[in-house]
Amino acid sequence: MKKFNLYFLSLIALFGLFSCEDDNNDELTGDAAVGGLLNVKSGLVAYVVGNGNTFNYNATVNAFQGAVKTTKIDVYKTFTSVDGDTSNEAFLKSIDVPSTPQSQDINIAVNYNELISGLTLNGNPLPASDSGLNIGDYWILKYVCTTSDGTVHSNASTTKISVGTRFAGTYRVVSTSQYWRLGVETTSTYAGWHNTLRTIESVNATTYRLLDYAGPFVATTNTHYFTIDASDVVRTPIIYNGTAQLLNGFGVINCEDTPLDIAIACGVAGLQNTVVRDDVDGKDRIYRTYGYYTTGSGPREIYEVLEKVVD
Repeated sequence: MKKFNLYFLSLIALFGLFSCEDDNNDELTGDAAVGGLLNVKSGLVAYVVGNGNTFNYNATVNAFQGAVKTTKIDVYKTFTSVDGDTSNEAFLKSIDVPSTPQSQDINIAVNYNELISGLTLNGNPLPASDSGLNIGDYWILKYVCTTSDGTVHSNASTTKISVGTRFAGTYRVVSTSQYWRLGVETTSTYAGWHNTLRTIESVNATTYRLLDYAGPFVATTNTHYFTIDASDVVRTPIIYNGTAQLLNGFGVINCEDTPLDIAIACGVAGLQNTVVRDDVDGKDRIYRTYGYYTTGSGPREIYEVLEKVVD
């Protein structure tokens, strides 16, 4: 009987230990909105050379005002050249944040004169005109928040302002985009593909890099390159920089080099492998037809229409 009682008491003690741990977790998560953390909505902003020193580029962050509120955002900047050299860090600007509404988008406008002020690279100031920049140069904006309880938080997410050409930026997949597997249109993928966002970076004056995606498929290894020439013709090359481009691990197909493997997508009525410039609202569209050929299986064909997101 004594052994039973001892065993029973041990169970109670062990249960109490786990109960205390659960209570502590509840205390930590019961009021998670502590303030000071931002949702960076503009992870990439395209800087277009030639817009002038006072043209404003806009980054958007979202502040959620919880029990502890964000009262101020200090923005800092660094510059990195295409060669990999990085400048000093300098203060850019400070933004006061109102206590309401609870969720609010905050726009941060910055021009070239503001971006270069106070920065030096290898002991020299940045070029007085953006004509001295190179494709692939970039700034990083870091956000440091002060909260109503006096604490300071450095936000983990930042904004990259990447020097490029007109067609670099964030794009939304237009719902006219289509995908075929072995000649059969696969509409089940559209719900997770249409209206999602894509990031396009400039490599040089005519070459672009699409990050992490090949049509509806996401993987870091799906980052690939395409070109837009002076006539606005779009090409997705099979070979880039001497290396075969692979999507989902298989070689690229396109309308020029492998037309028989991608005949359905290349036969879509309407615009093919071109861009349509929107000089009014800036919502340029890129029309791409490309895919990949799965060894031992067959082609995966993509007709993709991307529309630039304008803040």
